[in-house]
Amino acid sequence: MLSLARVRERIAEVETREAALRPVRQRPEGPGWVLSFLREGGRPVADSVHIGDCRLAAPHRRPLSREEARRALTADGIRACEICRPDSELGILE
Repeated sequence: MLSLARVRERIAEVETREAALRPVRQRPEGPGWVLSFLREGGRPVADSVHIGDCRLAAPHRRPLSREEARRALTADGIRACEICRPDSELGILE
């Protein structure tokens, strides 16, 4: 006869085994944040701040420290990517 406790124990065992088999997404090595540039009149112009692995950042970019990213979004008035939301990650409320 099955008891509720034995069923729960078995479910926990199966869930633990399945969790161990699932791949874990590793954050890529590199900068935590990047400043993306666009070209205007042949000159680079700061466009937006992204989380380091955001695929929407322009090819022209430079890495930012956490403090530089916060300053770019607040004092410098550079926009945050609307997809990867570095402002949320940095705890900046709009």
